[in-house]
Amino acid sequence: MNILIVDDHPLVCNGISNILRREDEIDSIKQANDIKTAMAVMSEQPIDLALVDMKLKNEKGIDFISLAKNKYPKCKFVVLSSSAAPADFEQALGAGVDGYILKDAFPEDIVYAVKTVLKGRKYFDPAFVEKQTHNKQVEEQSDILSPREMEVLLCLAEGMSNKKIADKLFISENTVKKHVSRILEKMNFADRTQAALYANQIINKG
Repeated sequence: MNILIVDDHPLVCNGISNILRREDEIDSIKQANDIKTAMAVMSEQPIDLALVDMKLKNEKGIDFISLAKNKYPKCKFVVLSSSAAPADFEQALGAGVDGYILKDAFPEDIVYAVKTVLKGRKYFDPAFVEKQTHNKQVEEQSDILSPREMEVLLCLAEGMSNKKIADKLFISENTVKKHVSRILEKMNFADRTQAALYANQIINKG
């Protein structure tokens, strides 16, 4: 298997090369620090997998991926980046990458990711998988509660009394009590304290 590392930091290229060079399945490892050089390397020999940084000095790694995918459709492309920004991850997914690895990953995780992708599967850093799972859970929970109930739940997270919630949302205390009862019933909470703790978890993770 032939690997290409596209990164404008020599230390990163050398570090990843040293990690992967120990693997028997990998025949050669090439390096490039810009799009032009990377495309030249790919024209010289078949590349099975390219590890690409999102930012290459004045260029974008995602532009290289889009260009190379059209010309070399059999090659696998994995983003290797220090960015855990959701926007970068979404952009990479939109470009059809086969994986996304953070640069602070353990060496064994990088090796595992490369082997996984070379076998035809996808690999995304657990941080993104956990975030997507959390977002999905929040969306599902938002569907369970009405918009007003969500407002009341967030007020509970602030430790507000029924009277303060009523004043803030311009509703009666009796209405607040009804909303709280429905929240506890829908979400299977034992009491408002449990609901408040849960709401704080959503706020802190969101």
